[in-house]
Amino acid sequence: MTRFLRVFFVGGLIAYRGLFNWIKPAMYIPTMLGGPLFQVIFFTKLGQYAHAEHRDFYIVGNAIQACAMSSVYGMTMAIANERWFGTLGPLLASPANRAAVFLGRGVPVFANGLAVSTFTFLCGALLLGFRPPLHTVPALALIVVVTTVSCTAFGMLLGSTALRAKDFFFAANMAYFLMLLLCDVNIPLADLPGSLAAIGRCLPLTHGIEAARTVAAGGSLAGVAGLVGTELGIAVAYAAAAYLVFRVLERESRRTAVLDAY
Repeated sequence: MTRFLRVFFVGGLIAYRGLFNWIKPAMYIPTMLGGPLFQVIFFTKLGQYAHAEHRDFYIVGNAIQACAMSSVYGMTMAIANERWFGTLGPLLASPANRAAVFLGRGVPVFANGLAVSTFTFLCGALLLGFRPPLHTVPALALIVVVTTVSCTAFGMLLGSTALRAKDFFFAANMAYFLMLLLCDVNIPLADLPGSLAAIGRCLPLTHGIEAARTVAAGGSLAGVAGLVGTELGIAVAYAAAAYLVFRVLERESRRTAVLDAY
């Protein structure tokens, strides 16, 4: 168990530091903080100008969706960059527990996504007048944590496909913008065609954003327990699917000798 935890936490942290170039302030601030900041301001002001939805609708939606910047791209890169940098072979040749290696990559990504979402909420409070009731803040924080876990698990699934895919950034970009469109971030699901709304309900964010909006308006955590449970179930499903895909593609890559081939 000690070895598992060491690989899980220490290995995940070392891999995160070694595989990312946005952890330097000159890259991190404009990429991970600047983008979500201007996104929440843009959509909130656009929605107010169009008199479409209440201001808090856009602040909550975009502040929670901001975690996808880290979770989708970060988790994809956490796996795909091993192959890109030529270190995937030695990594998979090691006797380390695969679950610890794989799932440990998500811990720094989750923490970063949580930090970005928190920053965006603070910007919404300071710049846009977001004022949820104080007694709802702990419940809102819990919903953000669950939703960030769900997005990280979704990123794991995308990253697992990078063991064989050549252009993994295409999949990450498409998934990120589909989440922005279909997950009730700025467009209510009721305004989408039925087929697109059904897809949105199968993706991360959707149920978490709905729960967060209800709580931010003064609702109780008990009243949105079903939505939070659904979001957590989606996280478990995506994490399990991601690990299964990872192991299957690992074995197939070994069998066909294309582990590092592009």
